Amino acid sequence: MRVGCPKEIKNHEYRVGLTPAAVREYVGHGHDVLIETGAGAGIDAPDKEYEAAGATIVGSASEVFERADMVVKVKEPQPGEWAQLREGQILYTYLHLAPDPDQTKGLLQSGVTAVAYETVTDARGGLPLLAPMSEVAGRLSVQAGARALEKAHGGRGLLLGGVPGVAPGKVAIIGGGVVGKEAAKMAIGLGAEVTILDRSIPRLRDLDDLFEGRVMTRFSTPTAIDECVFAADLVIGAVLIPGASAPKLVTKAMLPQMKKGAVLVDVAIDQGGCFETSHATTHAEPTFEIDGVVHYCVANMPGAVPITSTHALNNATLPFGLALADKGLPALNADPHLLAGLNVHRGLITNRAVADSLGQEFCEPLEALKA
Repeated sequence: MRVGCPKEIKNHEYRVGLTPAAVREYVGHGHDVLIETGAGAGIDAPDKEYEAAGATIVGSASEVFERADMVVKVKEPQPGEWAQLREGQILYTYLHLAPDPDQTKGLLQSGVTAVAYETVTDARGGLPLLAPMSEVAGRLSVQAGARALEKAHGGRGLLLGGVPGVAPGKVAIIGGGVVGKEAAKMAIGLGAEVTILDRSIPRLRDLDDLFEGRVMTRFSTPTAIDECVFAADLVIGAVLIPGASAPKLVTKAMLPQMKKGAVLVDVAIDQGGCFETSHATTHAEPTFEIDGVVHYCVANMPGAVPITSTHALNNATLPFGLALADKGLPALNADPHLLAGLNVHRGLITNRAVADSLGQEFCEPLEALKA
């Protein structure tokens, strides 16, 4: 198979779909790999490293899209990219379709087979291709929130860890999954007072055991959310419903009751955000203020640390990518966990959560593959 990797074009996105090490593995499996020139610049991987790994360097993204049987990316295709996709081609990347009807329409019209990293599963019920970026985003969320709390950035002017004789800041984390756990690690490390809310009692037990009393855990109800959000200096939204739009757990009506200069960091923004007032921002302009509350809603947070993020992502995506390259579409029939990643195939939506979120017709993936 001919595998192609274009340079990412989303605002301040420095990651790349394939590292030179990953290219070497694809080539070792007998595949041809096309890399757009400069694609690896953001991770300090020049074209010569890709050539040494066996890739062919091409001069433009359009050549990658035209020649590749499978396109491997990081972020969802932008309008100029989805217009270049075609039937019979495999797209392997993050998609986050539930809050993005325009992209969904573009992919449906292209006829492409689109496999989304964020809905591929594993035998334990986890999301192995989402997990590494959730780990990065969870840790970054506290860094970003701490910076936004500085007075010069519109925040309260509070140091999360405090100092001797001065109380630390309060952090409320809504969602106790991978993002929430990693955010708590960072917040505790800074010396903040941390509360995690979740609706899974077994998960709360695990977190309580993990942190050995260094965090408070609360069962997530509207009342508990109100109490924690109003008391917090920093609120991190870490809620995930795989494939679906995130629920709005902090409403606009709540903002006036929050502390002046408090910060909301919405890690769920890729899935539409879990705060009612959220809208996607970029690394160039990461924050905005509503009712005295600073919002940080960057939709590609891990792009800020592309070396760490790209290598962590490739470690996870490589085995599934090789299966797709080695077997083509039969790889989806052979592996139910990879099949769970199939979101769009030849004009059909094959992920129920995406279809439900967009009010579109759903087609069972195995039925779609027979069509």
